[in-house]
Amino acid sequence: MNKAIFLDKDGTLIPDIPFNVNPDVVSLEKNAVEGLIQLQAQGYLLIVVSNQAGIAHGYFKEAQLEPVKQKLFELLSQHGLYLNGFYYCPHHPYGIIRAYRRNCECRKPQPGLLLKAAADWNIDLTESWMIGDILHDVEAGNRAGCKSILIDNGSETEWEMNAYNQPDKIVRNINQAANYIISCQKSIARQENAYKLGEL
Repeated sequence: MNKAIFLDKDGTLIPDIPFNVNPDVVSLEKNAVEGLIQLQAQGYLLIVVSNQAGIAHGYFKEAQLEPVKQKLFELLSQHGLYLNGFYYCPHHPYGIIRAYRRNCECRKPQPGLLLKAAADWNIDLTESWMIGDILHDVEAGNRAGCKSILIDNGSETEWEMNAYNQPDKIVRNINQAANYIISCQKSIARQENAYKLGEL
């Protein structure tokens, strides 16, 4: 099975410009590329999972996300990175567009986007990580069975904790998240080797 890094889009992978669908102003967050390169080198798939309630609220049409998705692919490819998947939820329970106005299982903090990606890509969720800048991201990852990292960059303002939104680690950016994930991976490998050698 595969393992994956699930990435929130706005505020995590790219700067948060509310309801933006103009690809010309899309850029990668600082202190992200090096970490993503390290993670992809370790065999992790890179998959975006994003709430896009602007569709339900009528701020933009679903088709307008496609150029943004393509811009992300282009920006990452400039650094030798490949984005394996791009999953988004267009719904909101109070949306003005009837087709998208509903409670759903794909809007974070629900885990539906991660579960769909896991089925599509044969992902072992227990070996995967969710990285996001709000507790809803963390909760979605935890509910899916992933480990989770919160990027504390000021996006989370409520800090209403529950049994599902405790992150494994809080960091400042994706590079720091990658360092932590890789250190955890190395620690597990050392324990497994010690066990095989009869040291545990």
